[in-house]
Amino acid sequence: MKEDRTATASPAESAAAPRIGPGSARSVLLTLLGEFVHPSHAPTWTSTLLYAFAGVGIAEKAARQAIARAAAAGWIENDRDGRRAAWRMTERATQLISEGSQRVRSIRTATAAWKGEWVVLHITLPESRRADRLRLYRALSWLGFGSPRPGLWIGPHADRAEAARAAVEELDLAGNTVAFNAQSLGFGVAERELVAQAWDLDALSLHYEVLVQHFRELRPRDEEDVFFAHIELVNALQRLPSIDPGLPAALLPADWQGTRAGERLDELRAKWRAAAHAHWRKVQGQSG
Repeated sequence: MKEDRTATASPAESAAAPRIGPGSARSVLLTLLGEFVHPSHAPTWTSTLLYAFAGVGIAEKAARQAIARAAAAGWIENDRDGRRAAWRMTERATQLISEGSQRVRSIRTATAAWKGEWVVLHITLPESRRADRLRLYRALSWLGFGSPRPGLWIGPHADRAEAARAAVEELDLAGNTVAFNAQSLGFGVAERELVAQAWDLDALSLHYEVLVQHFRELRPRDEEDVFFAHIELVNALQRLPSIDPGLPAALLPADWQGTRAGERLDELRAKWRAAAHAHWRKVQGQSG
């Protein structure tokens, strides 16, 4: 069987052009669940979710599909009150939200002293498994892995080795994978060059710059405007792990702007949070 050793994408191919706006309906639903529903420990009305979706530009059909798929996946369960539909988060969704939040926070805490340890994966896939290649790319990118060569994945976070194992085994790729921990021997391609081949830090820096400019230029006029701006901002932050591996400071450029940009976005999130949550409670009360 012919093997395809390009089970990856180059930094140039994988670097997303800066794009402002909400992600998919699924992504926005996870934002709503994690930011508003989970902290309240209470069910939420379908009408409240649809209102929030509409405010960030998600069509009702796509929103309802996202809700239905989340229910089918076991993230939420129906908590009907008479003829009105409400939704309660399941333990599975709570775990998913917790893992996602931890990954987002890890981007800010990656500047701690790095011991020089890499998790290295070499994965080969046959041509017939193109769909699995895409799923693998998404899973490993989310965990902070990059690919400097076709089929080769590297990650500077030794504590994510078990998560990488789970991703590989979920796709039934253990037999296609060579995995080990490693440290540089000091010759061959330098680590900073390896980083440049595995991740497009220029594109990532530009993404942060555009994000900060976009959200700092927003001028929410009232509580409702703050609510929708907050959803958009939290959603943008929650999507960062897909493109930001959270590299240790030792592997980042000396003038790296991502850390400060992240702090500015976090400041805006804190500034808008109280008003956004107050508006959510108000809409929930009106819907109920």
